[in-house]
Amino acid sequence: MKIFVLNSGGSSVKFKILKMPAEEEIASGKVEKLGSKDAIFHLNYDNDSLKEILEIKNHGEAINHILETLIKPEIKVLNKYQEIDVVGHRVVHAGENFTGSVMIDQKVMDTIRDSFDLAPLHNPPNLKGIEIFKEILPETPMVAVFDNAFHAEIPDYVRTYAIPYKYYKKYSVRRYGFHGITFDYMTDRAAEILQKDKNDLKLFSLMLGSGCTANAFKDGKSYEVSTGFTPLEGLVQSTRSGDVDPAAILYLMRKEDLSVDEMDRILNKESGWKGISEISSDFRKIVEAYEDGNKMAELAIKTAVHRAQKYLGAYTAVMGGLDAVVFAGGVGENSVLLREKICSNLEHLNIKIDKKANQDLKGEGIISAEDSEVKIVVVNTDEEVVIARESYNKVV
Repeated sequence: MKIFVLNSGGSSVKFKILKMPAEEEIASGKVEKLGSKDAIFHLNYDNDSLKEILEIKNHGEAINHILETLIKPEIKVLNKYQEIDVVGHRVVHAGENFTGSVMIDQKVMDTIRDSFDLAPLHNPPNLKGIEIFKEILPETPMVAVFDNAFHAEIPDYVRTYAIPYKYYKKYSVRRYGFHGITFDYMTDRAAEILQKDKNDLKLFSLMLGSGCTANAFKDGKSYEVSTGFTPLEGLVQSTRSGDVDPAAILYLMRKEDLSVDEMDRILNKESGWKGISEISSDFRKIVEAYEDGNKMAELAIKTAVHRAQKYLGAYTAVMGGLDAVVFAGGVGENSVLLREKICSNLEHLNIKIDKKANQDLKGEGIISAEDSEVKIVVVNTDEEVVIARESYNKVV
């Protein structure tokens, strides 16, 4: 069975075609730097690869370019689109409507659309991908794998906000948590690397990419998560603010005469390390500026590090201990600087980073010092494999 997995993120589109249930990769790739004239398209297939730099304005153009490339005679990953047996889609948010993976029908599509305001950076491109495939392959089954399903069992006292409870009963306003697909993979893979049963581990996981989430994992399931009702809450992210005093937001709206939609855009698309540094949403450019002595880049990095360390301390407390810190995501897997800064000066929590191991790491592995009681693990996350598994299990 050939399963095409589509993962439309906030600033990128990733895909993978797998032969299931063997989990054998047929092709994979991604489009980065969406919305720019120098977007980057990567394709890996049949022991070969392709890289293109071209203008891609949005997610729809990216998905269409991927599909058109796959059937080119000189590429020929697919002879025709009908070779795809199932399409698995990552979907970020649908409130409390779905707690697991579901077959996609019009009702599911309408629910995703109705939830645009809950995940404005992700749900629209998620739905766009579904619509494109529905047009190309109208008879092919499609599965929605929801990003918050991993956190479905967090305790009621963790997910409840201290606002009038009637708003939960009326609008389901509560903590949901995100990046669950990644955390599903991270916790399994970290346990393999540590050669431990994941049910016996207390893990603090950091998914650091364009979007960022911290997760506390114990007793074999998600216990706490930094992202909340939407992906906006929690850590400093590329363009999302993370935690902000709500009164500060109201103050700015009054002072600047901002509408709700304008403030929504500022918090989701103009904040984070981009907003602090006034440089870029690309963390690599923040690091370059920091190394050149840029003070605003330094402030952005320090703010992101402090927020991550604060969550690490808090989650260690509520879990009653910690066995490992786990990094994943485009930034978490590739930024030596950020990993080192987050894990430095934490000896009081029995966390010691091996700076050389961190610097020299290729791929994934353990980067903690030999005498560190708490291990530090880097995992190369593979959300697409998780989505393929869920999709396969849904249709067989």
